[in-house]
Amino acid sequence: MSLSIQGKTAIVTGAANGVGLAIARHFAEAGANVMFADRDEARLEEEVGEAQAAESDQVRYFAGDLRERLTVANLLSATIDAFDRVDILVNASRQLDVTDPLDPKDTSLGTLWDQNLMTPLRLSQSIANRMIQQAEEEGGDAAAGSIVNVGSIAGRRTQPDLLAYSICAAALDQATRSLAVSLAPHRIRVNGLAVGSVMSTALQTRLREDGRLRDAIIESTPMGRIAQPNELAETALYLASDAASFVTGQILTVDGGRSLIDPVAGAAH
Repeated sequence: MSLSIQGKTAIVTGAANGVGLAIARHFAEAGANVMFADRDEARLEEEVGEAQAAESDQVRYFAGDLRERLTVANLLSATIDAFDRVDILVNASRQLDVTDPLDPKDTSLGTLWDQNLMTPLRLSQSIANRMIQQAEEEGGDAAAGSIVNVGSIAGRRTQPDLLAYSICAAALDQATRSLAVSLAPHRIRVNGLAVGSVMSTALQTRLREDGRLRDAIIESTPMGRIAQPNELAETALYLASDAASFVTGQILTVDGGRSLIDPVAGAAH
């Protein structure tokens, strides 16, 4: 089996920066048609403009709030209009909030639940139905599609300051497993990434605000460093490709060993 996704069409969310951008770029470099999706239209235009110059007609972008059901439908329509089909979905858009777990007025759980769980779930349901339709029209027994959810090791850690984020990460892992079972008869694979600390846009901001955070993360990570977004992109490519043709319902940990030793008092990021 090959890591190639040449000629396939992928939708990547959170593609204006950080991990989502790295994955979208990497997929385009690997020969896929890629729809970069995010809310930040100005950044998308800037990034996709550069990618279009390098990759010709392989890339497009879609700007919109994917928490809205109509926007999800519009994203799918835009992808079909541009590339005629969709084979891969990567849900890479995430939001992280550090909050007081004992504050009854905190509303972060509702916000993160909608962004980090319900949005990827609705996208997966909508795009999986399109993949099923394509497979029925084409016939045969070839793979019909692949979905990759970018989550976090927070779903299996005990970190009180990340209460809302951790709950959503754990729920996304379970959604990944449930969808994998439901979609397996349709030849659609669903897998996830449980990510440790990666040099995302959000983490860069936190590091500027908290000079001690970098050392705290490194001390909690056996490999002694913070991951670069491109390292996540390589792993996402594996899960999306036929090299993982018999892999579904798995949550692949990419954290430099952090979840092996990370204590409750570890850095909250």
